[in-house]
Amino acid sequence: MYRPVATPDSATSRGGLPNDSGDSVVTLDQVPRWIDAEHSLEHNNGDSAFSSSYFPDPLTFKSGTESGGSGSESRFPVNHEVNSKIYLWRGNPWNLEVDAVVNSTNEVMDEAHSSPGLHAAAGPGLAEECATLGGCRTGMAKVTNAYDLPARKVIHTVGPKYASKYQTAAENALSHCYRSCLELLVEHGLKSIAMGCIYTEAKNYPREPAAHVAIRTVRRFLEKYKDNITAVIFCTTSTIDTEIYKRLLPLYFPRDKQEELMALAKLPADVGDENGETVIDERKIRIKPLPKKIVSKPAKAPVDLPVSDVGSLRRTTSYLDTFLDPAFMSLIKDPDERRLEQWEKTVQAQRGWNFSNLLGFGEIGGAPLSAAEEYSLHSRYLSKAKSLNLSEIAEMKIVYRGGVDSEGRPVMVVVGAHFLLRCLDLERFVLYVVKEFEPIMHKPYTIVYFHSAASLQVQPDLGWMRRLQQILGRKHQHNLHAIYILHPTIGLKLTVFALQMLVDGLVWKKVVYVDRLLQLFRYVPREQLTIPDFVFQHDLEVNGGKGLIVDPRTKYVYHRP
Repeated sequence: MYRPVATPDSATSRGGLPNDSGDSVVTLDQVPRWIDAEHSLEHNNGDSAFSSSYFPDPLTFKSGTESGGSGSESRFPVNHEVNSKIYLWRGNPWNLEVDAVVNSTNEVMDEAHSSPGLHAAAGPGLAEECATLGGCRTGMAKVTNAYDLPARKVIHTVGPKYASKYQTAAENALSHCYRSCLELLVEHGLKSIAMGCIYTEAKNYPREPAAHVAIRTVRRFLEKYKDNITAVIFCTTSTIDTEIYKRLLPLYFPRDKQEELMALAKLPADVGDENGETVIDERKIRIKPLPKKIVSKPAKAPVDLPVSDVGSLRRTTSYLDTFLDPAFMSLIKDPDERRLEQWEKTVQAQRGWNFSNLLGFGEIGGAPLSAAEEYSLHSRYLSKAKSLNLSEIAEMKIVYRGGVDSEGRPVMVVVGAHFLLRCLDLERFVLYVVKEFEPIMHKPYTIVYFHSAASLQVQPDLGWMRRLQQILGRKHQHNLHAIYILHPTIGLKLTVFALQMLVDGLVWKKVVYVDRLLQLFRYVPREQLTIPDFVFQHDLEVNGGKGLIVDPRTKYVYHRP
């Protein structure tokens, strides 16, 4: 479909020879590097809109995000090696002959929501391969072949929706988009990448804040992996984006000391952490010393000691007292006392008549764990889970991450019909659950449970559920917003009632029963969930043909009169 260009002199307005469809190939040596921008950007592509005379000087143009940081040390010092890898190009990224191009798409990865013109240039093979990948989550990236494009690979990523209420989350998700693309580039042994503007007007992301996130994320990544990447090309397709990038690139990629010093006053107050992500001060871990307690001691008569013992006495009494806080020492119990307490708890649990075992609910007796015991239990399981390969549990798709609910809270999806108790190692499953829940349960989150056709499977008893809650700990209990249960049965409602009465009323009173998918979509938007096909079929059978459901992934329409 493309013909490479031998020399820049024969280039058309896009830098290469056109083919039958008007496209052309642009080689990397035809794209201006950022360090040479003052000379080459003036005549790039022959586009008058790209002329430097049209744009104000990047450092004399007043930015609306001045931080007044002049006189301090630069957070983005001059780095000629990093600067030499940055390019700015006005045009579509898929016209470039590079190792990889980035496609901004949606969670379904369909052609309609991809970068305009990419699928048409790549041919039908790209859409067919995308359909086999099972979609992509917001902030993540997936790689495919490039087919008819001059590039070798296409990296697809899903940009976030923007709302001022969740600005920080959107910024970090967008930063993760760019970082995920660069990580895939390095993982596949590729060297050059062309990146368009991942944010889209359809998702209401402001252009200039998004450009700040993109540029600083690339800068931080190149500082760590500059030996693995030869070129990062920022591609713009509009005059507005071009102006923004020409104005912001000197802030994060200064070419000399003068630009570095002038950029100090132009950089925003928050330029992210070592990865370019926004840092929230309220969420930083602060460790403060415990207040010193003055413990009055009765006066003792002075004791005459040999001269050789005076130094050792000072080291073992007054010297250690300055380091050992009585408040801290009171937390440490004698090992014999701990064993005695544990033995008493065991005896107390075994003494009573355990009605739960007689009813088949499992072992739900015994004294509750303290906060310290729950923390220790969770830490042991999390450490073990991180050291194991639990891919066989992940492939069963019992528990997996979704998107976010209607209020922006992360969603964890549980599929009851996939829980095959007879062929599942429960201990390894618990380790997998702890590992999956760990990233999201430190802030409010939601669980969606598909009970569709799950009544046909054998389910674990209440004792196992109680043990799982103890392992997840109290953050899980307090930060869980709701459990939405789709297609509940009478048996399940009785089980939840037993859990409320016998296990944990705080968690299980957050259950919300949902009878149909359309009702669930009021709480969690459809595009934020990966729903198994049998759930749609079950919903159709159970609800007797009322309403309408469209599955955008399979394009199947369920008409309900």
